[in-house]
Amino acid sequence: MNLFEYDQSLGIDPAFLCGVDEAGRGPLAGDVYAAAVIFPPGCRIEGLDDSKKLSPKKRDALYEEIREKALAYSVASASVAEIEELNILNAAFLAMKRAVEGLSRRPKLVLVDGNRNPSLPVHSRCIVKGDGTSACIAAASILAKVERDRHMEQMAGFYPQYQFDKHKGYGTVLHYQMLDQYGPSPIHRPSFLKKYTQGEKSPAAKRGRIGEEAACAYLVQEGWTIRSRNWTCPYGELDVVAEKDGLLAFVEVKARKEGARVSGREAVSPSKQKKLVQAAALYLQQVPSGYAARFDVCEVTLSGGKHPAVCRLEYWPAAFEGGIIDACDRSAL
Repeated sequence: MNLFEYDQSLGIDPAFLCGVDEAGRGPLAGDVYAAAVIFPPGCRIEGLDDSKKLSPKKRDALYEEIREKALAYSVASASVAEIEELNILNAAFLAMKRAVEGLSRRPKLVLVDGNRNPSLPVHSRCIVKGDGTSACIAAASILAKVERDRHMEQMAGFYPQYQFDKHKGYGTVLHYQMLDQYGPSPIHRPSFLKKYTQGEKSPAAKRGRIGEEAACAYLVQEGWTIRSRNWTCPYGELDVVAEKDGLLAFVEVKARKEGARVSGREAVSPSKQKKLVQAAALYLQQVPSGYAARFDVCEVTLSGGKHPAVCRLEYWPAAFEGGIIDACDRSAL
């Protein structure tokens, strides 16, 4: 079943079926974008897919075709100020709501990518990995991604020293090098730069930050969505919380210099594991999902020097005893 066939299988007139998706939850800078798309009956677009699976050239071509063939579409955003006021999740929901409200016709059902409902003004349904399942969601993902990338390219004209046209605000090595040299710009998200703005007082702290960025980039490439970073509680800090296919991964990131005697996996001692489990239990209580969960370890080996670079990344799923945990069973934690 292809994406258009899936939408048709829902038994709803396509003219009243809307797909919604967002782009830009993870970057360190720039607004978060969302799009809403309604296709007319019988519409087909060759090669339509999740925007993350497409090249920039293909996305641009599909962007034009979607806008030409769509019965209605709308793209909206939430500003950096709104991200800081509301947090990134609620700001993304705000952008989705604005996109739906900006449509020229009112849908009867909105399909939302993901597992969290943004409380839209019309009936909605969440679909995990919807951008690879539904045609209208995939189209929304493309419009949102292209519009946001073009926004960041425009910002590169205002702030050329940061080279936003190259990294689009994501936490790449190049981006952090520009931050090292110039400091944050007016379009950076302060809450995403807490560790950076507080200062990296030691080489180890700097390695830790670069290691986390490399781990997040790896996870996104593997199809994971980053839900949280540096989530802190009385038991300590969860470096990265990611989700994929109904599973949560609590990822402990260990950045090491070349030649380190102790591996990252070995450094997660039994006492550290206990604290991670306690922190994860609290996270699951405060941010419920109903997903199963596991504990992973990512070791990132870095070169020396003023600007360390990633030499090697090793990833261990279910790295320590306990494996996959039922998120609904608090006694397991």
